[in-house]
Amino acid sequence: MAAGHGFGILGRCPINRDGFMTLTERLQTRTIATLWRLCGSCSTRTLWRLAGVLAPLYTLLARRERRVTRVNLRRAYPELADADNRHLSRQSLRHSVAMILELGFSWYAEPPRVAGAIHRVHGRELLDEARAEGRGVIVLGPHFGNWELLNFWLAEHFPITAMYEPPKMSALGPLIRQGRQRNGATLVPTTSRGVASLLRALRRGEVVGILPDQVPDWGSGVFADFFGHPAYTVTLLSGLVSRTQARVVTGFTRRLPDGSGFELHFLPVDERVYDPDEATSAAGVNACVEAAIALDPAQYQWEYKRWRKTPGQQHDEPGWRERKLYSRRHR
Repeated sequence: MAAGHGFGILGRCPINRDGFMTLTERLQTRTIATLWRLCGSCSTRTLWRLAGVLAPLYTLLARRERRVTRVNLRRAYPELADADNRHLSRQSLRHSVAMILELGFSWYAEPPRVAGAIHRVHGRELLDEARAEGRGVIVLGPHFGNWELLNFWLAEHFPITAMYEPPKMSALGPLIRQGRQRNGATLVPTTSRGVASLLRALRRGEVVGILPDQVPDWGSGVFADFFGHPAYTVTLLSGLVSRTQARVVTGFTRRLPDGSGFELHFLPVDERVYDPDEATSAAGVNACVEAAIALDPAQYQWEYKRWRKTPGQQHDEPGWRERKLYSRRHR
């Protein structure tokens, strides 16, 4: 899959104006890398328990993530009582902490241990049938559960190409690329050259990973309903399908209770994703994400500002309504 949304405090480490990391930033990067390696030696159950210990501290310190999570849950589930919203927010933030810790497991644990943590795979026939027809397969992988394990499993079983955007903490880039590519995945840049690589892979009948729930740059998306509210949604999928006749499935990894492991799910997509109209296709994409979330809403990464762009927003005024929707009064 392409690079994720970033992980709260972890994703916001600054780089100075000259593009160089300060001593403090280097220490932060080395500390994170060391922690990931240590997590690679732990079991998934241990990491889940550790997430339970750290989550209250994360919830207290990561005020932005706490606020955005609650606002997004209120938009998606307006029928929830405030107490239920806060409970689901805490659960979601614990899953986010678990995901941060599990990066080390996904990228540094021995491959047989990682593969062994995936206990069940539901819907694999959707991929096999498409490839048996000689078609490429596009996997829509929302930020649900542990999406890095989805990338690991796909690379273990199929030739896969996915886009990669360097992280804000640039020194972590080589570690992330190594972790994502160690099982054979091919990473390409989020540029026209990367899109051309995706097209070639699909025409060879291979698998391509797409993030369906990331807010694209202006000009690369359209507005489509997501939980009843317009969300700026990427249109890359529509172009890839129309030019390659690829099949599309939704794929995600669900964390099992008590951190005992994971199960993979591949679901048929909403048929609108195949529509040549970009807005109709984008509505189908968002419906696919909603169907994945419905399996376990707490495992979705609600701390991402999915609705930060709005219809009527001026392109030269980024965030003008975001400041209102995600303001500090929404707690």
